[in-house]
Amino acid sequence: MANVAQPLVKKRISSIDILRGAIMLIMALDHVRDFFHHVSPTSDPTDMATTTPILFFTRWITHFCAPTFVFLSGVSAHLAGTRRTKAELSDFLIKRGLWLVFVEVVILTFAFSLNPFYNVFVLQVLWAIGFSMILLGLVVRAPLAVIGVLGGVIFFCHDILDYVNFPKTGLASSLDNLFLMSHGSVIALGANRFAFDLYAIIPWTGVMFLGFVFGKLYTPSFDAQKRKKILRYTGFGVLVLFLVLRFINKYGDPNPWGVQRDGVYTFLSFLNVSKYPPSLLYSCMTIGTSLVILSFIENIQNKFTDILIIYGNVPFFYYVLHFYLIRTLDVILFFASGYHTDQIVSKNSPFLFRPADMGFNLLGVYLVWLLVIVILYFPCRWFSKYKKTHQQWWLSYL
Repeated sequence: MANVAQPLVKKRISSIDILRGAIMLIMALDHVRDFFHHVSPTSDPTDMATTTPILFFTRWITHFCAPTFVFLSGVSAHLAGTRRTKAELSDFLIKRGLWLVFVEVVILTFAFSLNPFYNVFVLQVLWAIGFSMILLGLVVRAPLAVIGVLGGVIFFCHDILDYVNFPKTGLASSLDNLFLMSHGSVIALGANRFAFDLYAIIPWTGVMFLGFVFGKLYTPSFDAQKRKKILRYTGFGVLVLFLVLRFINKYGDPNPWGVQRDGVYTFLSFLNVSKYPPSLLYSCMTIGTSLVILSFIENIQNKFTDILIIYGNVPFFYYVLHFYLIRTLDVILFFASGYHTDQIVSKNSPFLFRPADMGFNLLGVYLVWLLVIVILYFPCRWFSKYKKTHQQWWLSYL
């Protein structure tokens, strides 16, 4: 009877949670930099003319987060399908996709702007994941090979659009930004309202489709040694493709690299690939690295990986919570720095409590980042345990 009373503990794949946990922590660094680096509102950390190596790498390392997050979301979608029929999986993906879009537009937009009137909507990674899940839900009944071909065509070929001239204004331009070529585009929604679109849907959908196909490697019947070889060889192959195409400098990224003032900055230029929208070379560099890492961490277990697993178990919970924690600390800094209520709204910023000159140097940014991830460890640990031992239907949406 004692065994019957014990809660059912859900089985998870530790290597996926380790990698996901690592990227969630790294991701927070970029968001802390957005709100706490004193030059963040007015400078681009990837601008070769003004950046420094440490500032560049502070931004560059976070490039690995979004594509790995989206790819692993595709893997998780495949694993969710092992417990459902194709019809049930399609229904689940569409509903969860709609939920993620809602969270992005309503809950996270407010976290970014702190504007209760929603004069700006911020469309980021959950927006892209949500729509990608909806599209995956529409095609998930097709054979896995068909989904793989669709994902591959998008992944390898969407940079052809760099050579296409799209409309610059009107509805056609807005649709182009939403689905294909957004790079921080501003879409007017009226006289006093607009959307700030960072994530074009279709390129990210290709990443999710490929993640869904790779999810097959993690089904219980798949041989572990074969899985590690496929991940390793595919990852290294994609990285070689990145190096070759980047060196040729003709296709795969709209911003070619060039010789800079010294060797260090030339190297930075070589690594400076485009995230908005995610170019082929950006995706190869980041996802190729993640595949190689996945192949090497399957059997690793220590205190550090145990910590990463805590964060990786609850990525959605962590993602939403970390924005609100960062903004809470931001408001505290605002008043502690001597700003007043009449300075909450800045003329050139859609984000409240973010004066252009407020913040710290990079050391201060890193200290705030460490504070954020330490604070979040405790609620994440609690929710991780809760999810493992409870079966409520709504947990699958978190």
